[in-house]
This record gives sequence, C-alpha cells and structure tokens, in this order.
Amino acid sequence: MKALDRTLVSNHTANPSLDELVASALARRRFLRAGIAGAIGALPGASLLGGCATGVAPAPLLGFAPVAPSTADRVVVPPGYRAQVLYRWGDPVGAPEGSPAFRLDASNSAAEQALQAGMHHDAIEYFALERAARGLLAINHEYTDDGLLHSDGQQTWSAEKVRKSQAAHGVSIIEIERAGAEWRVVRPSRYARRVTAYTPMRLSGPVAGSVYVRTNADPAGATVLGTFNNCAGGRTPWGTYLTCEENFNGYFGNAPMITPVMARYGIRREGWGYRWHVHDPRFDVAREPNELNRFGWIVEIDPFDPRSTPVKRTALGRFKHEGAMLTLAADGRVVVYSGDDERFDYVYKFVSDGRFRPGERDANRDLLDRGTLHVARFDADGTGEWQALRHGDPGLTAADGFADQADVLVRARMAADALGATKMDRPEWVAVHPRTQEVYCALTNNALRGRTGQPPPDAANPRAENVYGHIIRWREAGGDPAATRFAWDIFVQAGDPAHPDPAKRGTVRGDGFGSPDGIAFDARGVLWVATDVAASALNRGDYARLGNNQLLAADVTRGEVRRFLVGPPNCEITGLAFAPDGRSMFVNVQHPGETPSERSDPGNPRQWSNWPDFDPAGRPRSATLVITKDDGGVIGG
Repeated sequence: MKALDRTLVSNHTANPSLDELVASALARRRFLRAGIAGAIGALPGASLLGGCATGVAPAPLLGFAPVAPSTADRVVVPPGYRAQVLYRWGDPVGAPEGSPAFRLDASNSAAEQALQAGMHHDAIEYFALERAARGLLAINHEYTDDGLLHSDGQQTWSAEKVRKSQAAHGVSIIEIERAGAEWRVVRPSRYARRVTAYTPMRLSGPVAGSVYVRTNADPAGATVLGTFNNCAGGRTPWGTYLTCEENFNGYFGNAPMITPVMARYGIRREGWGYRWHVHDPRFDVAREPNELNRFGWIVEIDPFDPRSTPVKRTALGRFKHEGAMLTLAADGRVVVYSGDDERFDYVYKFVSDGRFRPGERDANRDLLDRGTLHVARFDADGTGEWQALRHGDPGLTAADGFADQADVLVRARMAADALGATKMDRPEWVAVHPRTQEVYCALTNNALRGRTGQPPPDAANPRAENVYGHIIRWREAGGDPAATRFAWDIFVQAGDPAHPDPAKRGTVRGDGFGSPDGIAFDARGVLWVATDVAASALNRGDYARLGNNQLLAADVTRGEVRRFLVGPPNCEITGLAFAPDGRSMFVNVQHPGETPSERSDPGNPRQWSNWPDFDPAGRPRSATLVITKDDGGVIGG
C-alpha cells in the first residue's frame, strides 16, 4: 500500500477504537506480558492448534538462517536461496500485439507503456497452467511516480503524459515457465494482457445501473473505464483474480466543494498531484461528480481469457480496499475479508447468498454479486460481532438517510459508522490459516493515536504513538467463516526488541519489524509478513536498527519470527504468491529508491537506489522476484 498522505484521517465518528477495547480485554488476560507464546492459548473459545492444546511442542516450521538487517542497495536472502529478477517496470508483457522494449531514459510512449509492465508492483497471484512448471502471474501496478515515468519528469504536462500515467496503472497478466533453475516470462503469450486505467469494465451487483454511477459518458451506469491504485488482491477458487482499488480519491480534482461524503472518502479539491483531471474530464469532479462512485471497488479479472471484460463487484462495498481474502464457509458459501486501509477505519466481510460449485466455473461467475457485506465490531471481552450493512436494518433505513442498498454500498464507510463499527489502526491484508481457519489481519500503524482528539494509549498498547503496528487475529464461531460472532486477540505487537524504550520493544519473539502490511500463509501454515515503513522513517529514529523493508516468516504455533528477505533502500516489500509445489516464491519490490518525500523526480532517485539494473543511465524500477532454494526444497523449510 502506498498512501501519499500519512496524516489524513477521514473518520471523525465517536465509534470506539481498537486500542480502547484492547485495554480492558487484554489487560485482564495479561496478554502483552505473556508475549506471543502466551497468545497461542489465549484466544477465547478454543486453543489455536492441536499441538498447543495437547502440550506437545509442534515441530518447527522455519528451517532457514535469518538474515541481518541491511541498508544495502540489493536484495538479501538467506544462505542457500536465490532471488531472480523476473519482471520489471517497462518489461514487455508479451502480448501478441507487440512487445516494445523499455528505454532507459523512460521515453516510451503511452501506447508502448500499455504493452509493458506498469509501475510499482503490488499484489501478486499465481495461476497454474497444465504443466507443473508453467503458470500465469497476475500483478497489480499501484501508482506512478511521474518524475520517473517521463523522460523530462514533471517539467511539462500534457494529455500524452496523462495517458501514459494511466497506462502504467492497473494489472499485468503474464505467462511464466520454469526451465531448470530459472524462471522466464513467455513472450509472446496468448494469455498476456495489460489492464489499465482506461480498460473497459462492467459494473455488477446492487450498484450497477443506479443513479449513483450514471455519468454523461455512461448514462446507463453500466460500464466504467479502468481501474487504478490497485493495491492488494486475492483469488477465487474458480480461477479468477481479485484486484483492489485503494486510494482512488487522490486522482480526482477540481471539486467545487467538498461534501460530507467526499470528506469521508478523503477527496481534496485538487487531489494528490496526478493532474489527470486537467486532460481527462472523467476526473474533473465539477464535470463528472459521479465518476468518484465508480472507483473504490474490488475488480474480478479472468486471467485465462484475455478477451474477457473485468467486472467491478459492487456487492463487496466501496472503500479503500486492502485485500480480498476469499475462503469458503462450511456450507459452501463464499466469504471475502477486506480491510479499509486508513487510520481509524474498519474490517469488512462479505458472505455470498449462493454456494460454490466445484468444477463448474461458469456457475460460480456471479457469486460475488449477491450476498451480505458486514463490518466488524471488536468487543472488550475478547469476542466480536459481524454487523450486516443491509438497507432497512436499524441505522440503515431511509429515515437514517440511506435511500436503498446501492446507497449503503456506495457509502459503505458511512454505513459502518452508523453501526458503531470498531475503529482500527489501518487494516491491511487479511490471511486465513490453511488448516485452523484462524484469520489474521495486519494493522500497519497509527502514529496519530494518543494525540489531541485521538484515542489515548492503553494497557494493551501503551505506546503514545503506534509507530510499529500489530497483527490481530480471530476465530469465527464454530470455525465457520460465515458466522456472525467471533473470538479475537492480538497475535503480535510489532517493534524493535533492542529498543532502549521497553514500551517500543513490542512482543516480537525473534527478529524485530514494524509496519506489517502484506501477509499470507503458505500451505504449511507459515505466516509471511511484508513490511511497509515509510521512506521518511526508515533507518532513523524508532526504525534506526531495523534496516530496509523486509519479508519475515512467522511460525504461529511457536511464536517465532525470522527475517527472510531485505529489499533495497526505501522500497516496500509487497505481494506474495507460491507455485503449487511451494518451491518457488514470487514477491514484489515496490518503489526502490523512493525519496523521503515519497514522490520521485528525475534528478533525485539514483542517489537512493538504482536497483535492479544498476545502469548509470537508468532509473530504479519496481520488479517481481522469484525466490528459489539451491537444493530445490520448499521455501522456508
């Protein structure tokens, strides 16, 4: 996730914060004093894993030597592992219509960029093809640094530059194959495809066709051009990719006035400086106010059919989606977890009406169009409730200001406000344990906590500013993801175990870290945690000893955390996927060499990093890595 404004708060409701609730619940259980190991058995209602319940120590899952913190301009992995650069910004996607090469001076045209990898890789998913060592990767391209994207930076501005920026957003679908120890991108490939900020997409679900999404260009409210700020993602059991629109608000400008709805979604008069509204009227709020409502959704893409039209699934709600973790309920209904990545916003869950039908791909295509969106309330006794965002229920009636279900979904944040959902510290990715079904959610940080007008420090999180973040987890009642009740605790408070201030050491057992962002389980039950410390904070102050951003592995049965990978300066480690045999890991390095201002310009970035090309004439490039083990073994084992 890349939030260019880290001081923004749009939730000014009086709903309780997680920190206030944690105080009474976890102080009684002395959770923080017990640390991670104590947390294993602390989850109310049941123990986490059978090994812990019997008192028999589970076999360790982590078999690699942890790497030390690093500030080097390279990727560091443990001895016995290899990191290969697979797919960089500007690399040709391999589409049949052409494969233009990347120019080191970034002088590629918008049309060429639309056939190349976009900027700033984020979420990633692997889809297997018929051969074991051949598959497709779906890769998000979250945002652009215009100072890097254009050969003359931002010195001038034009419609062509807007078009190129839009082409550098979205998603790549690439075909890859393994030959010996190497993976390569297959070019050309009949599957290869770029989805950009101007790719036609279909709206589906309760909002499609409603008055909230009708525009001058689309009076039917049925077709949207493009997707952008694609951060986290997910996959469905019927073989499609879910990409999440996060900070869509920053792309719109020329708002004549900021309405309460705009304010709740972080809209500013002139956006975040992308200036798309100058040359594309869709992003001029004064001309097309409803265009705002056509973004902030989860988009479903069929990676196996490059001719298919992506679909925005509006039943899953409109907010700054951070992830789409899909699992199945006991009766086969589809459950999708998603965080809303902003300080003091919420965790959501969608439960479908219909049931998944294995082996019948077409029968599952519209499962995400009908169902119920819920928002989480974490209660002080260690339990919680999923509250339905359903029009007509108390708080969400016409008398309460919600006209219909489409209105509830378009204003999902405000509907959640009305239900008294629990404010969270920037909910990011969600991961579900492959065997126990416990659900984990990364809460990246919230440095505003404890400041004037914000929730104060408390016994469970006694730091005046939550600069490190934490990971919360819960177990659904009866182990059923469709349940409306759950029990919860905190898996770990991130921090620096060597910090001179005991309050900032956290409860980490092993290698310290902060700002957990992307999380995912592998098939063995190892929780992988990628970090996103801001460039302005890396290697200084509270983060002075933790080095560049990193990828860690956590054995949740033993409470052990080991550092597995460290990226180049000022990058974010994000996205995580595995080949089916677990012997290849795909992970993204985003915005290497980013300046502390978090926006790059052509004169600055090489002072920070020139990874991965190290060409004096080039510039830093986000890239997908593939990690393999020298002995061909399972990653992390």
